[in-house]
Amino acid sequence: MAEARTIARPYAEAVFRLAKAKEALPAWSGMLQYAAAIAADERVRALIGNPKVSSRRLGELLLGICGDKLNDEGRNFVLLLAENGRVQMLPQVSELFEQLKTQHEGVLGAQIISAFAMTDEQLKDLVANLEIKFKRKIEAKVSIDPQLIGGVKVEIGDEVLDASVRGKS
Repeated sequence: MAEARTIARPYAEAVFRLAKAKEALPAWSGMLQYAAAIAADERVRALIGNPKVSSRRLGELLLGICGDKLNDEGRNFVLLLAENGRVQMLPQVSELFEQLKTQHEGVLGAQIISAFAMTDEQLKDLVANLEIKFKRKIEAKVSIDPQLIGGVKVEIGDEVLDASVRGKS
């Protein structure tokens, strides 16, 4: 997984610079998420690396599926990835792009994993404390994992704050 992110990073950074220069971060965010969802589809994954499907044909197929969801630059980017045999990297490129976008906007993305559903008040308090700690606005995504037994685990970038019962054992 780390290798895939390493390969995807230069693509994400290049697209981010382009999107930022053109003031098109939201548009690129949408295009990359859409293309990544298509590239992650099992039917498309079956075509990736298939010796009977040339990289050019794979790119054309992806563009056909994407239709008008991509602008000309987005279409060129997908073709570039296809020509370089990197279509499978689209989900990682999209994820890294989103990280760069949120950093640029002064927002940190946080994955909050809780043993139980949190009330709105609990989530609000936790996010407020995280914003104080990191001195940045926090955009939180919450998921439930009963295996934590109790408490929460927060992942922000490469940092993990584990306040779960499972993490204490």
